[in-house]
Amino acid sequence: MPVFVCRVPAGFPSPAEDYLDHPLDFNELLIAHPAATFAVRITGESMTGIGIFPGDIAVVDRAIAATDGAVILGILDGEFTIKRYRRRGSALWLEAANPDFAPVPIDQDRVFEVWGVVRHVIRRL
Repeated sequence: MPVFVCRVPAGFPSPAEDYLDHPLDFNELLIAHPAATFAVRITGESMTGIGIFPGDIAVVDRAIAATDGAVILGILDGEFTIKRYRRRGSALWLEAANPDFAPVPIDQDRVFEVWGVVRHVIRRL
């Protein structure tokens, strides 16, 4: 896809050759680890506070380790979920980005696995 080198505040530049940069490769832009990256479509409203809305597509990278504060795709008690991963010492919980959703503590009674870190979110306007 062609990409223009000039910044565009609210319009579109003249498509003259002088303004063209090298083509934009979305695989290069969005995917660091091709063999470990996949996309999922978002449902639910628990992450709207950070701009992740129902219908969006999350690009998830399984090659990245989850760290405190990362937005992750996890499996909690057999259900997929996207939440912010929180860890303080031995305490682990999942945090929504919507005040209508309470934090979810992860303890030995829960079955939980991180499936990957959300690296990008794509939305159709």
